[in-house]
Amino acid sequence: MQLNTDRRVADSLPTSWVDHAPEALRPYLRLARYDRPIGFWLLALPGWHGLLLASIGVGLSLQTLWYAGLIALGAIAMRGAGCTYNDIIDKDLDAQVARTADRPLAAGTVSLRQAWIFLIAQCLVGLIVLVQLPLPAIIVALVSLLLVAAYPFMKRITWWPQAWLGLTFNWGVPVAYVAVAGQIDLALVALYAASVFWTLGYDTIYAHQDAEDDALVGIRSTARLFGRHSPFWIAGFYALTALFVGLASWLVAASPWFVFGYALYTIHLFNQVRRMDTDKGAVCLAVFKSNRTSGVILVAALALAAWLG
Repeated sequence: MQLNTDRRVADSLPTSWVDHAPEALRPYLRLARYDRPIGFWLLALPGWHGLLLASIGVGLSLQTLWYAGLIALGAIAMRGAGCTYNDIIDKDLDAQVARTADRPLAAGTVSLRQAWIFLIAQCLVGLIVLVQLPLPAIIVALVSLLLVAAYPFMKRITWWPQAWLGLTFNWGVPVAYVAVAGQIDLALVALYAASVFWTLGYDTIYAHQDAEDDALVGIRSTARLFGRHSPFWIAGFYALTALFVGLASWLVAASPWFVFGYALYTIHLFNQVRRMDTDKGAVCLAVFKSNRTSGVILVAALALAAWLG
């Protein structure tokens, strides 16, 4: 079968290294979203949050750095695999939505067979990363496969696919926490809950880019459900995020110095609500991408708390 030539995807970076990669590789790099690195950050950051929360009272070490590197590599491999799987399931829907019509499978720059092979290759990389972790963390990680497998179908059956994404995308929190602490406790549950509400907020912002097209093809989302009331809902989600992060830090007796980073993190979250405009897709995309900064602020605050013991 003759495949179409490479196409840039609507919400990729204006220019990236992907555009200069060998032409034969570009569709695969776009399929794994290497031209949209924000997703790698948003998958890795919860893992780093869980790792650092578990390190409070234990301290930072070379093992912490090793786990942080594994989380980063695992996030790259599994985010790419997740996007590939999602596009395999959604290729017909993607072709009907302006923002996603140029994705490799929808545009015909990658065949379905090639996509499955690429998916398996990425999963093998993820498996190599996974087996470097302690057995309890491996077991916890494997549970996420059920969440990942079901995610692409959620937009067809519920108005809350962002909630399912929150459960799925933040599974790095329990994996990393258990790798260090060796147990599931209330601090872990609190941080995971915070992360789920964080995703509910930022992915609702993201979904406003597609609200009109989604309505035409029958895709459900919290953006469509909330409509112009989305800022109020997102403010509520971010309030719960801040509340549960604070609870998690209290449960592990974090250093009082954590409060300064925590305050900055909370301010950054609510500034997103102030900046967003449900009628302007470009603004929603920019606000969504700013969550990398939110996550990095929390990493810095937790790292300081872990360092100070």
